[in-house]
Amino acid sequence: MMEAIKPASSRRVVIGVVSDTHGHLYPEVREALQGVDHIIHAGDVGSPQVLEGLKAIAPVTAVRGNCDLDRWARSLPVRAEVKFEEVRILVGHIAARLRDVEKSGGFSVVVTGHSHMASIEWDDGVVHINPGSAGPRRYERPRTIGLLTIECVGMEGPDGQAGKDRSIGAEIVAVAGD
Repeated sequence: MMEAIKPASSRRVVIGVVSDTHGHLYPEVREALQGVDHIIHAGDVGSPQVLEGLKAIAPVTAVRGNCDLDRWARSLPVRAEVKFEEVRILVGHIAARLRDVEKSGGFSVVVTGHSHMASIEWDDGVVHINPGSAGPRRYERPRTIGLLTIECVGMEGPDGQAGKDRSIGAEIVAVAGD
């Protein structure tokens, strides 16, 4: 009789992903982010008040975008790396500027902004997500955010060996508003 592998522990992390707020944190964006464990802002923040508002919801990792030129934004990095449940995430505003770093490997998720066009692409096991713009609407596109869900289940086999099974989910959410 074969013994089944059983879950030893389980952890789920939900990450809100925003970009291109351009100084605005709309109530519907705040509402859509309620309950997330962490927020990633992929640049063109626009004002420190946006970051303060996001930090009232969850811890924030933010990068500087091409429009973040004021003195307050100098403390923001051009790119960032964060890790959740052993899933490495690379964050930057402009995708083309991340290619060399991304190719160094080991990233499961790449987050970018800049284009105001929401997209999710899977490329060779790597999730590329651009949440679109959570700021003022442009080009008749809806205001959008992204959600990343990382699930990590620790497994224990009949021989006592442990391992982890991870899954990454990504979605784009259109938020209501003008």
